[in-house]
Amino acid sequence: MVTFLGINLFGLFGQLLVGLINGSFYALLSLGLAIIFGLLKIINFAQGAMYMLGAFAAWLALQYMGINYWAALIIVPLAVGLVGVLMERFLIRPIANEDHLYSLLLTFGFALMLQGIFTHMYGSSGLSYSIPEALRGGTKLPFMYLPDYRAWIICASVVVCGLTWWMIEKTKLGAYLRAGTENPQLMQAFGINVPLIVTLTFGFGVGLAGLAGVMAAPIYSVSPDMGSNLLIVVFAIVVIGGMGSIGGAILTGLGMGVIEGLTKYFYPEASNTVIFLVMVIVLLLKPAGLFGKEA
Repeated sequence: MVTFLGINLFGLFGQLLVGLINGSFYALLSLGLAIIFGLLKIINFAQGAMYMLGAFAAWLALQYMGINYWAALIIVPLAVGLVGVLMERFLIRPIANEDHLYSLLLTFGFALMLQGIFTHMYGSSGLSYSIPEALRGGTKLPFMYLPDYRAWIICASVVVCGLTWWMIEKTKLGAYLRAGTENPQLMQAFGINVPLIVTLTFGFGVGLAGLAGVMAAPIYSVSPDMGSNLLIVVFAIVVIGGMGSIGGAILTGLGMGVIEGLTKYFYPEASNTVIFLVMVIVLLLKPAGLFGKEA
């Protein structure tokens, strides 16, 4: 055991690793929420259920079709994104002009329905999904042992989040997305199919949750309530970063994971509430969030 100023460095870095892993999932899920709300002004309470659906889809694909982890990383987010496309087209679009509360209640009900179906079919005890062969093992660092799969999660999450931010903020496609949601009449006058943009944007945001579910399956138990356990935390992170802020969702997700990991080491009793405490402080000092714009 190596200590510095009374701090167990192995324990500290171990908790920081756990925090970074949690933060990677927080970043992916909150990024999807931020895209859907920031561009479409839809409060998607089914994001946690889509995360759960992604994990179950990866497990089912492996068990019944022999589709391995690497193929699932591509196929499952597309399939979950398709569920999001159908959801937006047939459930959300008919109430698009109503108050935001309607979409919140609708997506919340849809999430409960999905969770109930999977609980009935597979129970609530959880299912195991093996780590892919190529990512088993790890690397011994000075103050910790870094499993290869954990390192992969962190790196893959950062790359996906970074590419998504770049696409939305720095490319012509992202400009079309923002313009199509801010001034749909003008974009339609230029021949842009705004309803299609809205549908695909919603599907993409949901697909990010499906991707997170696939990545989570080998290290967390695949269970119907895995999404509901994360949803409130992810919403708090989106609020802290600023509702609709793409970069804020990414940075806050990773940062809150690290803060949660540090809290687990120094004061474990507060680890489950520290994110909500930060949310309260941020809302008192900056109601629009750390990276949000004042109305």
